Amino acid sequence: MVPFDPVSAAIGGALIGLAATLLMLLTGRIAGIAGIFGDLVDLAGGDRVWRLAFVVGLIAAPLALAAAGHALRTPAMPGWPIVVIAGLLVGFGTRLGNGCTSGHGICGIARLSPRSIVATATFMATAMLVVAAMRHAL
Repeated sequence: MVPFDPVSAAIGGALIGLAATLLMLLTGRIAGIAGIFGDLVDLAGGDRVWRLAFVVGLIAAPLALAAAGHALRTPAMPGWPIVVIAGLLVGFGTRLGNGCTSGHGICGIARLSPRSIVATATFMATAMLVVAAMRHAL
């Protein structure tokens, strides 16, 4: 298990908030990763430049951190079948919830959106139930 580091978490949270705020101020868009990536790969989609820059930044930032000598802590991963099933369930949930955890949890709650508050509460409750079931029941 990876130990919790409150300083890294606070810095990461501040950077996520800064990125979401700048995206909203500069483009009027919400930093929901599912929507950003989905419209990036959509053949009819527009605004590809900033979307590509955002996704590349998500990938490049931890790689740049590792290149600077800061070790990346990678959690133990289950087998590929579990990862694929989990990814499909997340994609299904994103469509069902009309947005992803980042869009609802970071941007929606900051805008006091009732729909986002309910969606985020649902995400969190479901996550708690799944973790409890996986750790204690199975």
